[in-house]
Amino acid sequence: MSASMSEKKQPRGEAAGLALDTDLGWAIRMVSTAFRRVATASVADLPGGARGYLVLVALAGGGKPPSQLALAKEVNLDRTVMSYLLDDLEAHGLVTRTPDPRDRRARQVVITETGHELLTQVRHSLDAAEARLLTDLDDHEAEQLRTLLARVAQTAQREVITPGEADC
Repeated sequence: MSASMSEKKQPRGEAAGLALDTDLGWAIRMVSTAFRRVATASVADLPGGARGYLVLVALAGGGKPPSQLALAKEVNLDRTVMSYLLDDLEAHGLVTRTPDPRDRRARQVVITETGHELLTQVRHSLDAAEARLLTDLDDHEAEQLRTLLARVAQTAQREVITPGEADC
């Protein structure tokens, strides 16, 4: 008899459908905790750790260099925190900030070649950590998970989460 886990746990009455393995909040918390644990070492050498990594990834995507404020919104960081983080990344030669030609009060942020190189190294290490976390999924399932999570994250960024709530 090879019933799936959800078939084995058939709650009755009011509790029908309630189980940890089907609860979105539990799943997100477990994945987030495990990811944070395996990914921390991968980004430890970056100024700002995970936050520094997210900034470099956002900048590496190319396109028009964002302003500090636009970048802070994109990676969901308070603008004051972003300013200090960019100071640190710039001091390490990973980004540069220049006045925006259209608005001299704004500063555009650009990833440097050194920033690209370090990001590539970190990404290889992070790929290995992610592979450990996704070991029970085949390649297609892992890609589906990434795609669906990215869509949910975009919704959360757009509609739900404010910068102060992201650290919860």
